[in-house]
Amino acid sequence: MQLTEQIMGKPRLYDNHGREINYLRLAVTDRCNLRCFYCMPEEGIEYVDKDDLMTYEEMIRLSVVLAGMGIDKVRITGGEPFVRKDMISFLEALSRIQGLQRINITTNGTLTAGMVPRLKQIGIHSVNLSLDSLDKERFFRITRRDVFDQVMQTLEELLDERMEVKVNAVVMDGKNTEDLLPLAELARHKKLGVRFIEEMPFNGSGAAPTGLPWDHRRILAFLQEHYPGLEKIPDPPFSTSQNYRIPGFEGTIGIIAAYSRTFCGSCNRLRITPQGTLKTCLYDGGVFNVRDLLRNGASDLQLRDAFAAALSHRAKDGFEAEERRLGNPVSESMSTIGG
Repeated sequence: MQLTEQIMGKPRLYDNHGREINYLRLAVTDRCNLRCFYCMPEEGIEYVDKDDLMTYEEMIRLSVVLAGMGIDKVRITGGEPFVRKDMISFLEALSRIQGLQRINITTNGTLTAGMVPRLKQIGIHSVNLSLDSLDKERFFRITRRDVFDQVMQTLEELLDERMEVKVNAVVMDGKNTEDLLPLAELARHKKLGVRFIEEMPFNGSGAAPTGLPWDHRRILAFLQEHYPGLEKIPDPPFSTSQNYRIPGFEGTIGIIAAYSRTFCGSCNRLRITPQGTLKTCLYDGGVFNVRDLLRNGASDLQLRDAFAAALSHRAKDGFEAEERRLGNPVSESMSTIGG
């Protein structure tokens, strides 16, 4: 791992494969008010005790340290972030950290209606909204909660405030494939991104699913069949999605090969779980616990050294990271690791 400086003095952080690391996905809670079947069982999961969650103060200190190492983008995730109290105050504090250029949020949109103008005022740059169906009944079957109208209200508020919005939909065989075209149609008259995501094994069931009927190739073929003019557009740096445009549409379409893991070669992100576990890959079992270092009095230098050491042994891709789990198959709930 090497830490270098740009001409203008901005720190740059790299892993052992020469990939720049400038993006932190920070999960603030493992709790969620939905029960999406691809994320957790109907009865939910065993949540972390509140005392075991990282405090806001700990997360701010961690973010300051990482910003000093080259992290300039933070995405707040959960669980559902807005289940945690005082989120707005935390986001305000995060927005004041020198070096952070972008603060984004992933949310299910059930609790954010009415907050959108404040989020824009704070300086939140973009919002990823989880929305797996535009059919109210299918939405209920997937999420096991009757909150479709609240999510749609949040979407309208985001668009009204002209915030950058991406609608994230997990594509599930026999569950919501009827929604691919209606979801894609959102981009016809709305300036947003619709992103179709391969289903992943993080379902909290204790057993990983086998097979993937709707992988990124099939999703693309389906869209090409119905939109013959679908054209590839340039992807932003470090993009996890392959991005497309349909002639006449205001928005864009993206496909994320989250299970096929085709984008690992340009991965620029770290993950911190709600209880402080560092994951240098979504598919690894965790590297070390940041919360414990903080609570044991680690200095900023010791924190930097710990991150540097972790990045010097980073798996080359999600498949290698999964192999390193040594008999501990991927099956935990996405809610526990940051969606």
